[in-house]
Amino acid sequence: MEGFDEAILSLYAKGLTTGEIQAHLAEIYDIDVSRDLISRATGKVTEELDAWRQRPLDRTYAVLMIDAIVLKIRDGAVANRPVYIAVGINIEGERDVLGMWVGSGGEGATQWMAWLAELKNRGIEDVLIACCDGLKGLPDSINSIWPMADIQLCVVHMVRNSLKYASTKHWSQIAKGLRQVYTAATADAAEARFAEFEELWGKRYPALIAVWRRNWEHFVMFLRFPPEIRKIVYTTNMIESLNSRFRQATRRRGHFPKEEAALKVLYLVIRDRQPNRRNPPGGPIIGRRRSTSSPATTATASPRTSRHRSSVTTRAYTKNQTLPRPGVRPHPRPVHCLVSRSAPAAPGR
Repeated sequence: MEGFDEAILSLYAKGLTTGEIQAHLAEIYDIDVSRDLISRATGKVTEELDAWRQRPLDRTYAVLMIDAIVLKIRDGAVANRPVYIAVGINIEGERDVLGMWVGSGGEGATQWMAWLAELKNRGIEDVLIACCDGLKGLPDSINSIWPMADIQLCVVHMVRNSLKYASTKHWSQIAKGLRQVYTAATADAAEARFAEFEELWGKRYPALIAVWRRNWEHFVMFLRFPPEIRKIVYTTNMIESLNSRFRQATRRRGHFPKEEAALKVLYLVIRDRQPNRRNPPGGPIIGRRRSTSSPATTATASPRTSRHRSSVTTRAYTKNQTLPRPGVRPHPRPVHCLVSRSAPAAPGR
């Protein structure tokens, strides 16, 4: 039946199990379809998924965002397993899901290093800005793969972690004070505001202050960029939005029988385009080729210009939040050259 497989995959991507798809088809279309037939239809995407996970990537990415979600997967016994996800924004301002991997145990920096090394083997030679949460050891893991990458910790995660060290009755005041810090116009202004914040709360909550001191280098990095870029890199909301769709598709499933089944559902979520909303990046390998007509783009783009690229990448900018459009770069040099590589000093005690 024409379009049957596509309909099955669409339902599968929305989180329905094979049994629920079977019941849905029987109720709506009054047809009896076996679970085995449904499984064969969803199984056809496996080859496409494998090719997608092994596709070559661009040489340079302006922004790399990494995060993990937890799914229940059966491996002898049902257990919580982290699924590592990497999203990149290339130098043309387009975003794409670069890879997904299922780990074991809890999320760890050592495991992240292995997955990032795989991305490098697939062609990523340089990352300008890497955005992540405050997982211990993760900045070092990133710099071991791309030594020149600037690390930006998610400000939202830092604020949340800070509140763990404070009484709930002071949360609103502390959040308001920290907002004054991360909305500062410059790194020097942020340092001055943090000094005022420390004077107010340092004696009561020294552990909270210590969290910001330890991570100051990786917190203040985004303040060296213009506001348009700050909005993109100061938080990992872009990948969190994608994770939200992943959770929506997997919530109704108690657990997955194996990790391949989990990855298949997540890939179908990436591939499934929804109208009238910002869709997650990623998609089929076969797509348009990179245009080489713009001198500004070719000056910083990967030399592998004849490689196929994803056909369903989406812009990493909105009306009020932009990266340079393809061929309209505001500066002839890459982001490396726009700011100093030297790290700002931590605020004085």
